[in-house]
Amino acid sequence: MDLRVIEKGDEELTIEVAGENHTFMNVLKGALLETEGVAAASYDMNPEQSGGQTEPLLTIKTEEGTDPLDALQDAAGRTGDELRDFADAFEAAV
Repeated sequence: MDLRVIEKGDEELTIEVAGENHTFMNVLKGALLETEGVAAASYDMNPEQSGGQTEPLLTIKTEEGTDPLDALQDAAGRTGDELRDFADAFEAAV
């Protein structure tokens, strides 16, 4: 996975998340929307046939005083924790 910052402000961040699809982007967006201080999170993924970008662009808007990079790190960390918990529960079940 390659990340590239497209635009960074005090309360807004847009990054390109190369190599990912709707499945991953929806999980990440959902985690961001559950993160304290995040006002909005969305992604845009245009199909290659449209002539637009082919990699997803994630946009995060935060409330005043919340750094969008910190919010992204928090959301990604929680998502990783949840996936590890799921993997452990799955292993215990089989």
